[in-house]
Amino acid sequence: MSRKVVVFGGGSFAQIVHFYLTHDSPYEVAAFTVHESHITQEEMCGLPVVPFEALADRFPPDACDMYVAVGYKDVNRVRARICDDAKRRGYTLISYVSSRCTRWDGLEIGDNCFILEDNTLQPFTRIGNDVVMWSGNHIGHHVTIEDHCFITSHVVISGHVQVGAYSFVGVNATVRDGIRIGRANVIGAGALILDSTADEAVYAARRTPPHALKSSDLDL
Repeated sequence: MSRKVVVFGGGSFAQIVHFYLTHDSPYEVAAFTVHESHITQEEMCGLPVVPFEALADRFPPDACDMYVAVGYKDVNRVRARICDDAKRRGYTLISYVSSRCTRWDGLEIGDNCFILEDNTLQPFTRIGNDVVMWSGNHIGHHVTIEDHCFITSHVVISGHVQVGAYSFVGVNATVRDGIRIGRANVIGAGALILDSTADEAVYAARRTPPHALKSSDLDL
């Protein structure tokens, strides 16, 4: 029998979680939940949206687990606070790893993790609690990703790197081997990180400047 799960969230991330859990997991999504002040609809994906404050009355923690599908607002701290609140209320937080993720036996992974397809997790990778990894990343050997991180897509993290808690890593960023990404970093899209970084810091790649289109630009 499938274990029932309530998804915390009312946006596109929650819809994505519903899709993957429905099509590629042993779980059955029973409902969605958000804080009562954020309810804008009674149903989502054909399932009830229940106020979080009253969730235990209809979907108690002894009958349902939970996944917190909240993005990286406030450098992942909003999601972290909701995870802590859900645990205090007695809910077990599930983790999902795509069947199309490349990984090896012995992978260490915490709760409330969401790891999509085409991620490559090399041997001796350690992933903490509440880590989101969108599709297509390369995570090298002996990498540690600490709690409450969000790794977007097509990120390369080379071997023996430690990614500090609450960090966000943008699309196509590259991190060289043997360094530490500080706590609560924002690594921008396309950034190249060659040295260890400070805590609470932002590292942005230079943007490509726009220019007016000329007819000669179309001569291929």
